[in-house]
Formats: sequence, structure tokens, C-alpha cells
Amino acid sequence: MAIKNNQVISMQYELKVNGNLIESNLDGDPIEFVFGSGDIVPGLEARIIDMNEGESKDIKVPAIEAYGNYDENLSEIVPIEEFEGIDLQIGMVLEGENENGELFKATVSDVTKENVTVDYNHPLAGSDLDFKIVINKIV
Repeated sequence: MAIKNNQVISMQYELKVNGNLIESNLDGDPIEFVFGSGDIVPGLEARIIDMNEGESKDIKVPAIEAYGNYDENLSEIVPIEEFEGIDLQIGMVLEGENENGELFKATVSDVTKENVTVDYNHPLAGSDLDFKIVINKIV
């Protein structure tokens, strides 16, 4: 029996990238989301549609169906003066607001005396995602 749009799914998962554990709630509380609402990556949603309550499954989601391919054009070099008062570290995630008032996140990928390179790609862009999924409940 296929999961339908607007059903609430209670799910536990483990996420690995290249064999490295990124995140897991297998030993904790399940997440809940509305199927078809875009709350989880599209490739994962497409691959759980045929699952049933109590079922578990290992699922591989290619990068293009998750956070997309890495885009070199989404990096920007910004004068360090724009970050006054911030103790910048490589790998640090900065949050900001664009001209339209939309929130965004950027990762600091390089810091020199003059400039800061910020990367607007999602941290998992370009990565295939390996999930272990347990469907707890479908309502």
C-alpha cells in the first residue's frame, strides 16, 4: 500500500555520506513530516512511497535528487571588513538575509588577511546520501 500525499509519516533514520555518519535518530524520537510537503529531500520521499508501517529499508539517494550537484558559481569572495567582530573559522556556517529578506546560510571556506570566501552550496551538495529508514507510523 503506497503512502499518499498529506499523510503524516513518523520515521526514524540514519544518514551516512561516504560511510561517515552525518545524523541519526535511530536511538531517539522519530521525526514526523507530511508526505508530499517537501519537508524531506525529494529523492528520499520518492523511495519511501511504497513502504509500510514497521518496515525498514536501506536507501541510496543520488546527489542530484537530494541537495543537488556542487555548483562552483555559488562561492563568493567578500572583503573581510564585512565580517568585523566575527571570529571567522574555516567551516563556520554564517546565517544572513539577502536583499529580499530571505534567510540564507553560507559556509566559510577560506579566510585571508583581505578576503573571506563564502560558499552558498548546501553542505551536502554533491554528495550521495545513504539512509537507513524505519517507518514507525503512517496516519
